Amino acid sequence: MGLGEALSEVLGERPFRFYPALLSTEADALAWARAGAPHGSVVAAGYQASPRGRAGMEWEVGDGLAFSLVLRPRPRIPAAREGWLYTVVVSGLADALGADARIDWPDQVHRGETSAGAVGVYVEVDPLGVDWVVANVLVRELDPRLVPSIVEAIEARLAASTATVLAAYLRRCETIGRDVRARLIPTGPSGPEASGRAVSSSLDGSLILENAEGRRVAVPPQNLGVLEPLLP
Repeated sequence: MGLGEALSEVLGERPFRFYPALLSTEADALAWARAGAPHGSVVAAGYQASPRGRAGMEWEVGDGLAFSLVLRPRPRIPAAREGWLYTVVVSGLADALGADARIDWPDQVHRGETSAGAVGVYVEVDPLGVDWVVANVLVRELDPRLVPSIVEAIEARLAASTATVLAAYLRRCETIGRDVRARLIPTGPSGPEASGRAVSSSLDGSLILENAEGRRVAVPPQNLGVLEPLLP
């Protein structure tokens, strides 16, 4: 059984598109979402020429699997909290990958020292808030049975209370407590950056950094270019 047939079987009645090869599942999911794809629709491919993660960064899929998921949050999330979708999506991926999965803010999941997956989130907003979302998901393991588990876990986190999701996220996020530097978009020698100890994450998905003087700054995930250790 090929990958497309296996995914179709495990996804059941869920709206689903599969391509042997295409540029990226994100590009197709964005077009489908704009055309009215229902909540929970999945796009997958056997090969992607240019799979995309956070901030359009290109992924190396390797022996894993990358797919895209369309979400329509209801009630709507305010536009100012669009970064919360990173907390939701990466939490769902970690849930599906097991109790030992840990999170690196804002988009990485690992087990021990090994990368287990990553996410990227494209958010479409209008005057009423977040209309729809395309969540890109990378899993380092090529197992079609993981896809429905991941999708259902993301949907469950989206439907859960903010307090419940954030509490679980903070327990799993290993960025908290580290000294880091956030290089913001646009990155470059003179680009904006923020540094300090990561002390929390907020209701808009931002990482809260505290510097040596006790001043705090919030770094939204959608504005992040690179997060790196802050060397002494």
